[in-house]
Amino acid sequence: MSNEQKTLLEEVRETINRVDREMARLFEERMNAVRKVAEYKMAHGLQVLDPEREKQVIERNSALIEDAELKSYYISFLNESMAISRKFQHRLMEGQRVAYSGVPGAFAHIASARIFPDAVCVPYGNFKAAYDSVLSSECDCAVLPIENSVNGDVTQVMDMAYAGNLYISGVYELRVEHCLLALPDASIDDIKTVVSHEQALGQCTSYLSEHGWTQKSAVNTAVAAKEAAEAGDKTVAVIASAETAELYGLRVLERKINEGTNNVTRFAVFTREPIVPAPSNNRFIMFFTVKNEAGSLMKAVEAIGKNGFNLRALKSRPTKETNWEYYFYAEGEGTIADKSGRRMLEDLEEVCGKIKLIASFDKDISI
Repeated sequence: MSNEQKTLLEEVRETINRVDREMARLFEERMNAVRKVAEYKMAHGLQVLDPEREKQVIERNSALIEDAELKSYYISFLNESMAISRKFQHRLMEGQRVAYSGVPGAFAHIASARIFPDAVCVPYGNFKAAYDSVLSSECDCAVLPIENSVNGDVTQVMDMAYAGNLYISGVYELRVEHCLLALPDASIDDIKTVVSHEQALGQCTSYLSEHGWTQKSAVNTAVAAKEAAEAGDKTVAVIASAETAELYGLRVLERKINEGTNNVTRFAVFTREPIVPAPSNNRFIMFFTVKNEAGSLMKAVEAIGKNGFNLRALKSRPTKETNWEYYFYAEGEGTIADKSGRRMLEDLEEVCGKIKLIASFDKDISI
């Protein structure tokens, strides 16, 4: 190699060294920003992974690369950078405490663990205890069911959401898949009795009828699994999830034994932090009461529609404050952060006695 070539190589290497030093400084700056993002997500009960946000970052930043040959490499670089950011956020959020109602292995526990895989999931005896644990700062957020596609609304949670001081940061859908579980050495031929929550038994009626087993109800599916594992009776099977089998050392004898495949429960994440509607959010949930005047409810519905918002659900419940007084749960589509959203709220104030915007999010997320 000639002296001229060596000099050129040294200059190029110095350029790389200079860029690397600058990238190291920018990396540290970026990760400090990621730290703040993790703190925000913990406070607001948000997942680490935000696929839509990452997609937007890649599309926006890759457009800055003019060299077509380098663009694909830069996209790979962005993907690696975001993967490192997620890993750092997961580590920072390991101490997050998430409340749920039930016992380990219950569907609420499964939902909590899937939404917050690095958090400490804390069981509580009922919905109110889980909700109150967030109010008292004992937990950072609570994962509670709000609706099931087969059994309808979870009215106790809906009432707490209306009367309480927590907000919803996101809504997640968990598909319920029932399995037949038994002791590791048991077979289908050994089974004589099946134990589970009455709703789970009802959702597997056809399967159970085919076998003619005796049915017994339990407080919930996870409790049934726990008690069966402790009893050690291989003639007893339970209906629960595959995750529950792993938790209590049981074996899955058969999967997908429920009749309907469209059994989905919607879980909401409740946090102390007030919601801040963002332009990217296309869904909202709010509660309102209407004035005791003719046509007030119709005017409230019109205020939502005329401002361009699609009302997906409108449900009423007693306020429990005054006899025969009701509040309305409204779930709609549209960006409430813009002018039309503010105008809608202003129009509602004219006909409503109380308005409470409790959630603003992008969409339901399947878990």
